[in-house]
Formats: sequence, structure tokens, C-alpha cells
Amino acid sequence: MGQGRALDALHFGIGIRHDRYHLFALGPQGVAMHAVLRGELESLAAKQKAPPDWCYVHNFGEPHRPRKLRLPAGRGAELRHAVEELIVELRAAIPAAFESDDFRDRRQAIEDAAKQRQEDAFSELQEGAQVRGVALLRTPVGLALAPVRNGEVVPPDEFRKLPPEEQERIKADLEELQHQLETILQAMPRLERQFRAELRQLAREVTTAAVRHLLDDLRSTFRDLADVLNHVEAMEQDLIDNAEQLVGDTHPEVRPGPQGPLEGDRFRRYRVNLLVDHGASEGAPVVYEDHPTFQNLLGRVEHVAQFGTLITDFNLIKPGALHRANGGYLLLDARRVLLQPFAWEELKRVLRAGEIRIEELAQTLGLVSTVSLEPESIPLDIKVVLIGERRLYYLLCELDPDFGELFKVPLDFADDVDRTSETTVRYAGFVARLARERQLRPLERGAIARMVEVASRIAEDATKLSVHRRTIGDLLLEADHHAGHAGHAQITAADIDAARDARIHRADRVRERVLEQIRRGTILIDTSGAAVGQVNGLVVSTLGDFTFGRPIRITARTRLGRGEVVDIEREVEFGGPIHAKGILILQGFLGQRYAAGHPLTLHASLVFEQSYGPVEGDSASVAELAALLSALAGVPIRQNLAVTGSVNQHGRVQAIGGVNEKVEGFHDVCRQAGDSGEYGVIIPRANVEHLMLRDDVVESVRSGRFNVFAASTIDEVMEALTGMTAGERDAEGAFREGSVNGRIEARLCEMAETVRHFGSRDGGDAGGR
Repeated sequence: MGQGRALDALHFGIGIRHDRYHLFALGPQGVAMHAVLRGELESLAAKQKAPPDWCYVHNFGEPHRPRKLRLPAGRGAELRHAVEELIVELRAAIPAAFESDDFRDRRQAIEDAAKQRQEDAFSELQEGAQVRGVALLRTPVGLALAPVRNGEVVPPDEFRKLPPEEQERIKADLEELQHQLETILQAMPRLERQFRAELRQLAREVTTAAVRHLLDDLRSTFRDLADVLNHVEAMEQDLIDNAEQLVGDTHPEVRPGPQGPLEGDRFRRYRVNLLVDHGASEGAPVVYEDHPTFQNLLGRVEHVAQFGTLITDFNLIKPGALHRANGGYLLLDARRVLLQPFAWEELKRVLRAGEIRIEELAQTLGLVSTVSLEPESIPLDIKVVLIGERRLYYLLCELDPDFGELFKVPLDFADDVDRTSETTVRYAGFVARLARERQLRPLERGAIARMVEVASRIAEDATKLSVHRRTIGDLLLEADHHAGHAGHAQITAADIDAARDARIHRADRVRERVLEQIRRGTILIDTSGAAVGQVNGLVVSTLGDFTFGRPIRITARTRLGRGEVVDIEREVEFGGPIHAKGILILQGFLGQRYAAGHPLTLHASLVFEQSYGPVEGDSASVAELAALLSALAGVPIRQNLAVTGSVNQHGRVQAIGGVNEKVEGFHDVCRQAGDSGEYGVIIPRANVEHLMLRDDVVESVRSGRFNVFAASTIDEVMEALTGMTAGERDAEGAFREGSVNGRIEARLCEMAETVRHFGSRDGGDAGGR
């Protein structure tokens, strides 16, 4: 009820598709902004198309930069399931291919061929050496050539005994053969590389034959998604390149392939990390994050401890609220976001950039320099709705220049609605719906009427109805509890009264102590007789959720001076700026009304008696002015009346807050003092429509034991307090002699004359002596 302005703004903010038109819902706590917004957003989101799924997969070219995959809603889970089944098949197909007889025969043939090439090279060298009478020997340090005779190696001593011509021939043969041996040995690495290349080619051919038909099934399923096909192509290439490693082959002649990020599962890098799955979603997502930390908003990269080291891979990337709400709506409590370190700045950065980039907090702050994952950023299409108090919204507008650029649509929730016949009927439905939502007893007719009165009391206005959902709902819940104890099938007006009385009783210990102190005379409050310069003002105290009013004695004293009105509360730094403003207004009123033709030679002091804490507000300024005027006129004020209201420099009485609590507070003091039928409270006439008093106060007024007077001017207040005519200026500009105003002006003129007399006698200004 009553949130048409906020809902219109919501529909506008949702309808305008611009990346910086985010929303801020502002209003008091308890008007169910969460419930209203969530209900409206879910209704709007149900008509929209579900956003795409998002996955992360291994980047075979740059393992530290996982790749993102965007798939239509539901296809992400399908891809993950298909890849998991593929991995199961690969775990069986690849080892089977490498254990087949065909693979072993072909491998053996390659090995035999490689050995044969080596043997052929050495056999040719050995045959040439035998013809020249040289033997090829294997020694602990390698191959060596030596001359032989009769099948025996010629020792060095025997060799030196040979004729010089024969020695030269043998040396020449040895040099030539050594050169041939070196050539053969230099060719061995090339032959080894050829051998390894043939083995790898064999592995590739076998792997291709084993996995291609499995991957073709995957390609066929996702033939409409180019990004998936590209990933399958990269996956196939990696499988072919590293097949023997996947089966644990450790042959030294096979080049080891890249290890997966986490040891123990060599197929882990082929998995699909389904980050966001909208397969079961009907419409756009509506997400509320109640703990908006840096990681809960932007996602995180988790780590696993292995062998004393923290390691990670793309499978450990976890989504944040922005991922889950992407393509839809994200609800956040503004205060909670601001309280979380770095969450507010990162949220603004993401909204400005229009993409989500997952980073570790330490990496963002530059606290670590180790290599970590840098997942590809995901495009962001979202409407963020912040929820907070009005003061927080205005502070952000003033202090954060980025805020106005990003959150352009305020949703201003109302506290109340006008009390008309139409809204009263709607309010009855509102209350009944709250009872149904909480599974409470139904409300009878009288209970509905009482809840309407309660709503006006909460709104502090007889012409308004509060839409403070939490307060209304809590009262209904407590009334249902009392109805159960009373055995009522329905919640009655008496149950609501009992719930209200019990709630007050739980919280009013301090109020009862104040009343006790007044009754015992510890706090001085007169409710009978009359006194000059003394009036009963009214103040409001708030303790938690409980507010109560009480009277406080205000006194004024006057003497000759320099036209000053001294606020004792301000002098001792108890008075706040608004209270000080009210005192200065009094001074302006006195000078304008009574001292237009002569100097104001007054020195007045005002004080709240027995106040031991801060005093703020101007709602006692009428009472303060009444006490001051009484002191100037020497006219006593009735102590059986209390007064509240603000006054301006023209003497007009202005509306104040807490009028119900103030009237009830003085009524309670008077009731414990004894019913004389002469008690009452003077309130501003503008506050009459705000009156929603307790039943016992209404009954006291109806029976004449208590009165509520309305006043528009300070003159009306003084007439009620003193029983005398206030008096107006006649045609000659003078107040009627004997009236309150006439007495005041005569007193001020007397003061001015006295000061003038002392000044002329002493030859100087005696004012203020």
C-alpha cells in the first residue's frame, strides 16, 4: 500500500536498458522494502528469458588463464555431463589402445628398425676395419679402434717393433676408421630423435583412432556452439599430444607431457566447471546476497593443500552473487556492502567495467606476486538494487561521486498513506493478508478497526495510516499469542489491546520510575496552584523502540540587563543547536513586540529544572516563552496545565512531534496526583489532527477530568495559562492596561527608564549593573 511512487520508479529503472541505471531503494526500516522489491522483481523476471549458462574450461595454451564458455540456458549442465561421460570413456579407451596387440607390434617394429639402423651403421664400420686389420672394441669409456694380428690386438710394444712403413699404414687406417666412427656416433642423436618421433607419431595415430569417434559424438551434440567446438578441438589436440602420459606410461624415450594443475587426476584438465546453471530457471534470476563480502560478490578461486603447498586450477573457481544474478537482478543491503572491506569499491568497478573479473583479494591489493589463475572476464548484464535508509542515500550522493553515476534511479518508499474510506478498506485487506502470511488466526471486525487506529497512532497522524509492515506484523503475532491464551478462535480488539499493553509493560520500567519520582517529590512537578515564571513543559524520551512523554519544570527569572535572554542549558553545553535557535527566536519576539520604541534592557535566564542530560529541539519554546512572559508580567501560571509547541518570532505557535506521548505523559502524572477535573495540556492547533490518544486519556477527556486545548498564538497560550486577557494594541498602539501584554510592556518600559535614569545620574551606561 502507498508505494506507487516507488513502484513507478522501479518499473522505469528496470525498463531502461542502460548499464548505469541501477536502483537505490530508500526508506525507513520495517516498511518491507525487501518483500515488495523481491515480489515485484520476481513478477517481472518471470516474463523474461532465462540468461545463458557460464562455464570455465582449461586453457591448453595458457593454463593460468582459464577460458569462459557461454551456452544457452541448460546447455552448460548438458556439456558438463557429456564431458564427464567422455572422460569415463577415455579412461578406458586410451589404455586399451596402448595395450592392444597392434600397438605393441607396431611399437616393437619401430624399436627393431631403430636398432637395426644402429647395427647396420656399426656393421659396415666393423667390416671395413676387419679388411684393414683393425678391430672395433667396446671399452669402459666407449668404442675404440686397435690393430689386430692373428685375431689378437697388437700390444703397443709389438706395434713399435713393426717396420716404419707398416706402422704408417696402420696409423693411416686407424685415422680413417676413427673419422668414420665419429661420423656414426654423431649420427646417433639424429637416429634417436627419429626413433622418438616415430614413437610419438605412433601414439598420436593410436590415440586419434581411439578418441576421435568419441569426440565426434561431442561435436555432433554441440555443433551449433562454435566456442564449444573450438574447445573440443583443443581438447583433442591435447589428448593426442599427451596420450601416453594419461595412461601412466613412463618409457624414458617418450617425452613427458604437461601435468595437470592437481596431481592424481590426469583427466582433470578436461572437465567443465559449470559456474552458473540456469537449466531449471524460469525467467531471469532474482538474487539477494545477505553477506556481500568481496568474494561473495565477485566469486573466488579456492585452493587445495598438497605436499605442503597450496595449488589450484580452473575447477576450483567458484561463482559470486554477480555471476548468479547475471542477466537478472541483484538485491543488496547498502549498509552491509559498505561495511565489508573493499566490497563497495569492487562493486562499483564491476558495474563501471560491465564485466566480472575474478581476482584474489591479496592479488588485487598487490600483497602477493606469485602466479595465480586469471580467469577470463565474463560480460555483465544486470540491474543492481541497493536497499538502505534515506540518510545513507543522501550521504552517498554527497560524498561519493561515483554513486550518482551508477545509481541514477531512487525508489523512495513512503512511511504512510492517507486515511480515506478507500485506503481504510484496502488497509483491512493488508492486515488480513499479513495474518495469512504468518498463519495467524483471522481478525474479527473490531480487531480490524483497532488495527486501523493503531496504524494512525504509529503514523502519529489521525489522517494517515502507517505502512510499517514489521511493526504491524509483530503486533498481530503477539495478539494471536494472547488470543490463544484467551481461547479465542479469532483475534479480537481486546487481544490487540492486550498485546499493546504487554509490549508497553515490557519496556516502561524507566517511565514508571519517573512517575514514581514525581509522585514522591524527588522530581519537582506541581499539578495544582499557580506560580510566576514557572510552567510545566513536556519532553519526549526514547529508549530503544519505546517512547514516552513526561513533564519538566521550566522557570524564568528577569532583571535589568543588556537585552539578553540567557539559556542556562546552552551555557553549560547541555543545549543543542536547535534548542539554542529557539531561545534566540524568543529574544527576537520580545524585541519586536515590546521594545520597538525603546532599548530592551532585560536580562533573563531560562532553565529546565532537574535536567541532567542533553536538551535538544524547539518543542519547549512556547513553554519557555510563557515562563518568561509570566516573569515579566508578574502574572502566575496555572500549574495544573502543561504546554508544548514551538514558536516563531511573530508569536505563532508551530507544530511539534510526539504530541500523543506528551499529552499522555502529563495525563499519567495528573492521574496519580488525583482527579480534580482541572488538568489539561495546551498543544499547537496544527497538531490537533495528529492526536491518536490512548483510550484511558480519551475517556478522561470525554468525562471532563482532563482537557486538551489548542492554541495558534502565544496570546492564546497565555490566556489559557493565566486566566487573564492577553490584550491587543489599540488605535494608539498601546496595550490595554492590566492585560498580560500591557503588564509586560509596562515592565520593560520601567526597566528602560530605570537604566536611563541610572545612566544620566552616573554619566554612563548602567545597563547590566
